[in-house]
Amino acid sequence: MNNHSLFTYARSFGVLSLVTAAGLLAAPNAIGAAGGGGGSEGVDAPEFIELTGIVRDFHERTAANGHPDFEQKPDKGFAQYMGNIAPQLGDDGKPVFTGNGFKVSDQWEDSEGRPICYNLYDSSAGDDAGSAGAASTGGIQDASSFDSWYHDTPGVNMSAPVTLKLIRQDDGSYVFDDKTDAQYSSLGGFFPIEDQLFGNPGGSPDRNFHFTFELHTEFTYDAGGGQIFKFIGDDDVWVFINGQLVIDLGGVHSAKEQYVDLNRLGLDDGETYSLDFFFAERHRTQSNFRIQTNLKLENQALPSVTAAFD
Repeated sequence: MNNHSLFTYARSFGVLSLVTAAGLLAAPNAIGAAGGGGGSEGVDAPEFIELTGIVRDFHERTAANGHPDFEQKPDKGFAQYMGNIAPQLGDDGKPVFTGNGFKVSDQWEDSEGRPICYNLYDSSAGDDAGSAGAASTGGIQDASSFDSWYHDTPGVNMSAPVTLKLIRQDDGSYVFDDKTDAQYSSLGGFFPIEDQLFGNPGGSPDRNFHFTFELHTEFTYDAGGGQIFKFIGDDDVWVFINGQLVIDLGGVHSAKEQYVDLNRLGLDDGETYSLDFFFAERHRTQSNFRIQTNLKLENQALPSVTAAFD
């Protein structure tokens, strides 16, 4: 898929606009307008936000009842892969595997040099086009194997709720970072089911590496608030806003990042929208996880899980 085709592909799903977020034309690492924007200012801004999602534990592929996608090396090597997930959520609110992906040679970037999903690429806004390498599913066997990633499947996975605490920063944004969170920094990474569910598999390091995590939230869009969402981590991560794919960090890789400027998404000021987050940790030896946003995210209803969790 060449750059022109990717641009046409993104346009066809209506996720692009020519709007540039006010206050976001700062240094590449800036989060938003002064003070963070996004309605996070003022005495009513909470000191933290707690969001509860569902984690699912799997056995690695070489173990009894192992899943073929966990501890799997992609056929084109460990790297970031885009395009294996459909640009819209399925009817059940989960990602849809297409297998039409490619190895990423260079990420697409906005005019400030921040990595973005190719769906959000807009040459007229000064974005830089990335480049696609060889076709590959990024170590995902097929649609059937992927289906169990975010669905409870007896004999294949076990699930439990996990809560993340996003701490308010001086700039008004909220951050969850495994490197600064007291629980996870002591473990050396994002290991939310350490010694839980199927338990640690052994190996070095002996951590519970093989799991997925999904989070379903909503927020109110503020067109003048400089609202953003940023993720840094590994392995696979897909984020959808209003059902549209806005972050695509698929594949088995070291920590990667992408950035979303919500003013690019054609949303209506003052309306409530969904933000759906899907993560997978599939390979030793690291698990990195950092969310930063100035959205006041709120949980939607949680599905049932297969196991009690302390």
